[in-house]
Amino acid sequence: MAEHTSSSITIEASPAEVMAVIADFDRYPAWTGEVKQAEVLERDDNGRAAKVRLVLDAGAIKDDHTLAYSWPDEHTVSWSLVKSAMLRQLDGSYSLKPLDGGRRTEATYLLTVDVKIPMLGMIKRKAEKVIIDRALAGLKQRVETVAAS
Repeated sequence: MAEHTSSSITIEASPAEVMAVIADFDRYPAWTGEVKQAEVLERDDNGRAAKVRLVLDAGAIKDDHTLAYSWPDEHTVSWSLVKSAMLRQLDGSYSLKPLDGGRRTEATYLLTVDVKIPMLGMIKRKAEKVIIDRALAGLKQRVETVAAS
């Protein structure tokens, strides 16, 4: 069973504001360092992305892949790999926890990556950590910039 990597960050915005940025895939290339292109391929009955194609360049991991998204509640989104040339597994989630009566949010990003080519576990964990840290920092900056405007 693959191990996962996770990290959290506090964002000066409500969970709804944070989730709005997470759900806006068209803008991912503007605030995520790794996502170079994002295209929503399918939407669910509520209009949320159900299948998304992403072109990723995360240093050690470069890929064009498709992810299936689920939105189990207003504070959680998760995804799993549908198709990829390089990856065997790419499962992850954002979980949002309201703080200070909902004025701030603790965002936790959990990620599991497994590549088709042989790679040391230590290198995979480092790549996951880089992806998570950059994603959380970019998410925080994007949400706080949008919330301030």
